Amino acid sequence: MRITHSLNSVLERWLPEQRLFLKSDKTTRFLRLRPATQLFTLGGIALVFGWSIIASSILVIDAISAGSSRNEALQAQSAFEARLTDLSAERDRRAAEAVAAQNRFAVALDQVSRMQSLLLESEAQRRELETGLGAVQASLQETVKSHHLAEALGDADGEPAPARTAELQAALDILAGELKQAAGQRIDAVQKADDAKRLADAVTLERDQIIARNDEILSQLEDAVSISVKPLDDMFRSVGVNPDEILRTVRSGYSGQGGPLNPISYSSSGNAEISQGEAKANEILITLDQVNRYRIAVDKMPLAMPVKSAFRYTSPFGKRWGRSHDGIDMAAPVGTPVFATGEGTVIFAGWQRGYGNLIKIQHELGTETRYGHLSKIRVKVGQKVSRGSQIGDMGNTGRSTGSHLHYEVRVNGRAVNPMSFIKAAQNVF
Repeated sequence: MRITHSLNSVLERWLPEQRLFLKSDKTTRFLRLRPATQLFTLGGIALVFGWSIIASSILVIDAISAGSSRNEALQAQSAFEARLTDLSAERDRRAAEAVAAQNRFAVALDQVSRMQSLLLESEAQRRELETGLGAVQASLQETVKSHHLAEALGDADGEPAPARTAELQAALDILAGELKQAAGQRIDAVQKADDAKRLADAVTLERDQIIARNDEILSQLEDAVSISVKPLDDMFRSVGVNPDEILRTVRSGYSGQGGPLNPISYSSSGNAEISQGEAKANEILITLDQVNRYRIAVDKMPLAMPVKSAFRYTSPFGKRWGRSHDGIDMAAPVGTPVFATGEGTVIFAGWQRGYGNLIKIQHELGTETRYGHLSKIRVKVGQKVSRGSQIGDMGNTGRSTGSHLHYEVRVNGRAVNPMSFIKAAQNVF
């Protein structure tokens, strides 16, 4: 009492005692507000007001940070996909250049083969002419000897020796002209063969450069695709879904494109390096098809946030009060919009014990989401909903201690932690 009296005496200067009169028809009463009471009341009001400001600031900062992170992730994803598109286009151009270089190389080799055939024919013709020339020269020598002998003894046939000499000289001139022509053709054939060989060497160098550049592009594409596949694979594993099973399901009926992509091949006969590049390109195309099927699966999974306004997580997934809590609780004022986290079909919309007003949405790939304690239901059974469409309003119906949303995710009928879906989506997007 002494401490209270001393405190009131000290505070009397700033907080004088106040009286609150309560008057009725018969009596009048008053409440005495001493300085200490006023101080504690003002302190409590200031504490509540400050806590409200701090909590609101934290929620606003979290919302802004989450939005900024999602925008940055979306921009990074767009840039990555654009880079993949550019690398794919450049890889196609390099593949076309490699095919063209291969064709030019084949043409050059054909030209070299033809020139070598001509060169061999010219060489054989030259040898035949040289043989014929040798025979003519031997015949000419015999004729000269016979001529000298005929002059001495006379010609047995009676034909003049000068006439036979002129005939042999004409045949010799004809053979010499053909030999000269064959030699010229041989020189031309050798020149053309050398030109064709130089052309083949140049085309070979160009082809090797194109193949090296193509291999570099394919390696970049392979690394980029591998980097793109890993987070998607980790995301599905983190939510307890088998990625291989998801890919088989999408391939069998959910791709919406009539089956997987078939890699386009081109002829590369006789060239092992181009064949290896083609095999690597086909592997990359198969992996890109895998990424495409992952994207299709992601579009069909409930990965969005059910509440976009400011809220508080009030209860996690797992054991609570000795029982299993199959979802998470998000608290916000009554009437806060609740959105579908993925496209699907409404299979239940009404009252259910414990949940209050409840909406169940069946998604593809064996997933189901539930939204409980709603104040208002805005969808009907059988209605198709898309991701981000409003399906109801937050409320306090059913077994609930305050306005909040009870959000569940089930995979093949088994309840899983919705936070794994939410965190997985944030890590990927």
